[in-house]
Amino acid sequence: MFGNYLIGLREGLEASLVVCILVAYLVKTERRDALRPIWIGIGVAVALALAFGFGLEFGSQELTFEAQEALGGSLSILAVVLVTWMVFWMRRTARHLRSELHDRLDAALSMGTGALVATAFLAVGREGLETALFVWASVRASSDGTHAPLIGVLLGIASAVVLGWLFYRGALRINLAKFFTWTGGMLVIVAAGVLAYGVHDLQEARFLGGLPDKAFDISTTIPPDSWYGTLLKGVFNFQPDPTVLQVIVWCLYLIPTLALFLAPVGFGRSVRSQEQKQKATDEQAGKADSGSGGARDGDGAVADGERVRDGARGAGGRTVGGAE
Repeated sequence: MFGNYLIGLREGLEASLVVCILVAYLVKTERRDALRPIWIGIGVAVALALAFGFGLEFGSQELTFEAQEALGGSLSILAVVLVTWMVFWMRRTARHLRSELHDRLDAALSMGTGALVATAFLAVGREGLETALFVWASVRASSDGTHAPLIGVLLGIASAVVLGWLFYRGALRINLAKFFTWTGGMLVIVAAGVLAYGVHDLQEARFLGGLPDKAFDISTTIPPDSWYGTLLKGVFNFQPDPTVLQVIVWCLYLIPTLALFLAPVGFGRSVRSQEQKQKATDEQAGKADSGSGGARDGDGAVADGERVRDGARGAGGRTVGGAE
């Protein structure tokens, strides 16, 4: 249940931050008339994500067992690919997320209502579809015959909505850089379990071999129906009797991916390069304005420690949230 709660919290908080940035920018620039199209786009994106999730859950029930396992295994692997890309993407681009959204919103404002709806839909829809797919794969992998995995996801999303509202109101400030680093690392661990489960599905579908070849079997030591067995399965998608192929795939994914994600170098060079370019641009803009104040106001989103800010009330602004 914890693993599914983490998925709902992490994915939901990203979507909440996007919504906060869009809404607060329109409030600050006194374009409240554009809020309605934005909310329509957000609503359509959420509805599409829900429909996609329901389609995955109920559409697969009409298939044969082998087809269900093949579909489940393939989508689980796809979900792992998407969530891995997402955590690395957020690690690299969170600093510039607000400025990118503002640029898109400015362009949409000049084009009309339809463009505003499309901007909000695309900004939130991608997060929604990724969340629906990964949640479906994770719930399927950690299902224990109860509704606990789904409840965990819903609680995580509800927590993210509350946090997003508190950010917007300026009542809460957390270190988003550390938050996304820790949750991203834990999400990689959860994804490794989903990947191993997806491989097992493909083995049961006879798409991959090696189903009888067990790497180990500790079912007697850690019974799947015990409280600690249920806890391990809910958090890490632990399986007491994995196949050799599952263990190999789990190790090949988890070790290099987690090491690369937590390493202080790697993608850091490209990030530092972008920061230096951004800094040079800001300095030039500051000189053109006979001072650096304008440049700082234009980049108030996450400068100096990735602080997500916005003015929710007038030009003076109200803090949405922060990352130092």
